[in-house]
Amino acid sequence: MAQADGHSLASADFKRRSVLGEFGLLEESPSASAARALNFLVDLAAKLCGVPFSVVNIITPEQQVQLAAAGLKPGLCAREDSMCAKVFQQGRTTVVPDAAADPRFAANPFVTGEIASVRFYASSPLLTGSGFALGSLCVFSDAPATLSAEQTAMLDVLAAQVVEVLELQHRTLQLQHALEELGRSNRKLADFAGRVSHDLRIPLTTILGYVELSEDDEDIRPGSPAAGYLEHIGGSGRRMLSMLDGVLSYSQVGGMLRPRPVSLKDTVAAAVSDLGDGFSVDGGLECEDAEVLADPAQLRSLLQNLLGNASNYRSPARELKVKVYALADDRGVTVRVSDNGKGISAADRERVLEPLVRLHRPGDAPGSGLGLATCVRIVQSHGGELSVTETPGGGTTVSALFPKGGPHESA
Repeated sequence: MAQADGHSLASADFKRRSVLGEFGLLEESPSASAARALNFLVDLAAKLCGVPFSVVNIITPEQQVQLAAAGLKPGLCAREDSMCAKVFQQGRTTVVPDAAADPRFAANPFVTGEIASVRFYASSPLLTGSGFALGSLCVFSDAPATLSAEQTAMLDVLAAQVVEVLELQHRTLQLQHALEELGRSNRKLADFAGRVSHDLRIPLTTILGYVELSEDDEDIRPGSPAAGYLEHIGGSGRRMLSMLDGVLSYSQVGGMLRPRPVSLKDTVAAAVSDLGDGFSVDGGLECEDAEVLADPAQLRSLLQNLLGNASNYRSPARELKVKVYALADDRGVTVRVSDNGKGISAADRERVLEPLVRLHRPGDAPGSGLGLATCVRIVQSHGGELSVTETPGGGTTVSALFPKGGPHESA
């Protein structure tokens, strides 16, 4: 029986240590905002109950930790010395008019004068949504007293508010850990993609080199089956090389951002230069200048992808016209690239933002299906959002919001 009780106690201690660790209550101090809120709540609890002292106590397997206190400096004590540790798991408020006359506390060092001389004591358990007791919000004084029904109810309300503060800190820690894990995962993805791209690029470029040499071979007549085979091999190899470039670019988005004010017009000019002979706009490219808070290289990559799409998916029925402009509001600056090309049907506008999705429409230029997905990652890494709509009169308009405060201040 003793062995079973010991096992049960060890299991309870393990669970307590695990839950308190998830809440960041074992080693970390409360965040600055959480500390301010807790100090406000203990001050309010003391005033409402008409006593000089109030404390938020967290009970670990070994000790009592005071996160915030009114009327005294927060400290630590052994769990066996804690008054709250004796009652906090009962699931109800405890009110003791005179602890010296209560058999549960009469010999406690906080009552006998060894640590303090508590007489009046009241506490409300800090219960999470799952019913787990983190500790208690307690009020006390060195003279006998009691609480009215209204004061007891208010103590319970304040205890619930303490739990809200601690659970908010819990969710914040979870988010921080998730972001850290995402960062590690993205770094691994970028490293892996870089290695794979390098390892595949070398033999692929070798194959393409031999294809070019073979195409210049006088023994292979134009129009012969062998020439056709080489043409297919070369086309497939170049598409694969383009796919490798796309995968590498997609994996590297959102790494070390260096946002600064950037000229939209200058970045568009640089993107057009990057596209080279593969980019042409029959009816003209119109660009209005604006200042965008963004990483220059990633904004350039975004515009290169969007302008390339406008050129590749033009409408055969009209000359291509592209307009790049920006709209500023309280959220930040929205960069828009609007064309009068083929457009994207409403049913496909969400789908084309996913990686490796292509529409396979008649007459569409070849692509990797990673261009718009890369644009989404670029904008999201800045804390913004990207959307696709129809250009009035036909075509596609892509809107990319770059928040006013940069990557750490999302709209």
